[in-house]
Amino acid sequence: MRSVRMRILVTLLVLAVVGIGGWQLLPSQENKNKTITVGTTDAVTDLDPAGAYDAGSWALFSNVFQSLLTFEPGGVAPVPDAAKSCAFQDSALRSYRCTLRSGITFPSGRTMTAEDVKYSFDRVKKINSDVGPASLFSTLATVSADDATTVTFHLSSPDATFPLKVATGAGAIVDKDRYPANSLRTGTSVDGTGPYTLTSYTKDQQAELAPNSHYKGYLSGTGRPIELRYYTDSAKLDSAWKGGRIDVATRNLSPDVLSRLNPSDPDNRVTESDSAETRNLYLNTRTGSPLHDVRVRRALAWLVNREELAATVYQGTVDPLYSLIPTGITGHTTAFFDDYPTQSVQKARELLTQAGVSLPVRFTFGYGIGRGAGKEEAAALKKQLEAGGLFKVDVQGYEWTDFQKRWAAGKMDAWAVGWVADYPDPDTFGAALVGTGSTMSTGYSNKVVDHLVLDSQQYADRSRAANDFKDIQSDVAQDVPLLPLWQRKEYVVSTEDVGGGQYLDDGTGVFRLWRLQWI
Repeated sequence: MRSVRMRILVTLLVLAVVGIGGWQLLPSQENKNKTITVGTTDAVTDLDPAGAYDAGSWALFSNVFQSLLTFEPGGVAPVPDAAKSCAFQDSALRSYRCTLRSGITFPSGRTMTAEDVKYSFDRVKKINSDVGPASLFSTLATVSADDATTVTFHLSSPDATFPLKVATGAGAIVDKDRYPANSLRTGTSVDGTGPYTLTSYTKDQQAELAPNSHYKGYLSGTGRPIELRYYTDSAKLDSAWKGGRIDVATRNLSPDVLSRLNPSDPDNRVTESDSAETRNLYLNTRTGSPLHDVRVRRALAWLVNREELAATVYQGTVDPLYSLIPTGITGHTTAFFDDYPTQSVQKARELLTQAGVSLPVRFTFGYGIGRGAGKEEAAALKKQLEAGGLFKVDVQGYEWTDFQKRWAAGKMDAWAVGWVADYPDPDTFGAALVGTGSTMSTGYSNKVVDHLVLDSQQYADRSRAANDFKDIQSDVAQDVPLLPLWQRKEYVVSTEDVGGGQYLDDGTGVFRLWRLQWI
């Protein structure tokens, strides 16, 4: 998911609660119904699941909607949520069937049926929003509601990863009587069956969530009342945290604040975890783009200094990344380090000479305003890429929704975007980022890469897909439709009287607000 709905890696609780008796972990009667306030810079693109494919939107969706399946904390295989059970019906991995739990009701009081599930998946594909998740269902041919509680997904090709995709925000089930079939729903309300109901929403400001007493699913119960507060940039989030106006801060405190967090501070709880969230510089490969020639893109690859970027702009809170698939994920390699091991103006100049382009090559570079250290990162990359006078980079920041629309329309030559993995599998870094018609809209198309992506999906044993993904990464390093920059470490900070922060976000795209509790 864009800025990186798996990350399933080892979670490190930097500040553990030591010596606290079990009785102290129970909320006092005074705090039982007190709202926990959570701050973030992740924006919500749309309240309709058919119109959003980003971390901020999916974080909200995982609380107010249900999918047939979901992920347990640290889990790599989905478990039933709105479904009672799901399974492939054939060894060819082309027929996937789910049976619904009984008694799930929408806010209107109407019982969820298989028709609602079919409707939800059909409308995602039919609406096919430029910034929506339809691309996740590229292997989904048709959906049939076999009876009131049974739904079958018929796939166009074997896809062992399909259950993982069902468990994402793209699989959110909506009320077929409240959501239009051919267009996105407008307004500030939702009709979902998740553990929370959305009681109030103001775009880019706040979302108030109340526990859903009618919830029936994987969870044994719902959490405390939550208020999500959205901040336009890290500085405002930092200010709110330091000023005591929020109880929990996550995604994205500034590198300066993160680097100075003190695990011994008795007033705060700090959770640091490894993450498979990545950030790439995407390049417009279309004819007419100054970066169309692969030799020009390879020249850029010789100029990027990831270590410097991680150490200076991010102050050690991210790790340099040298491939499409991050460390800790099946099939990870260091393809870009193997092909471009050091920064070299000379090698970049040789490639540009071969390409016969006029120097400096001028191109536009866009980033999302308020998205962490995007502005500082863009300035550092501009300096690196302009080394030796080979390139001239015109940097411009854009409001998040406008930024999404611009890259979807191919209106920039290069753009930096974080990718929060949609599900815990290397497949989420495949077709979505480098396949023909990818969600990042670089214009890149390689039939070999497309074939490798499809081939990898046939393996129920996902370790067998490793070789396909190694080949994909090698091809991507040669074709350079993107430049991997870094891999994030995940941080959640909370006041000392709030527990559960370590479960909030583990990179599966599920934002577990229900795990936050007063201590």
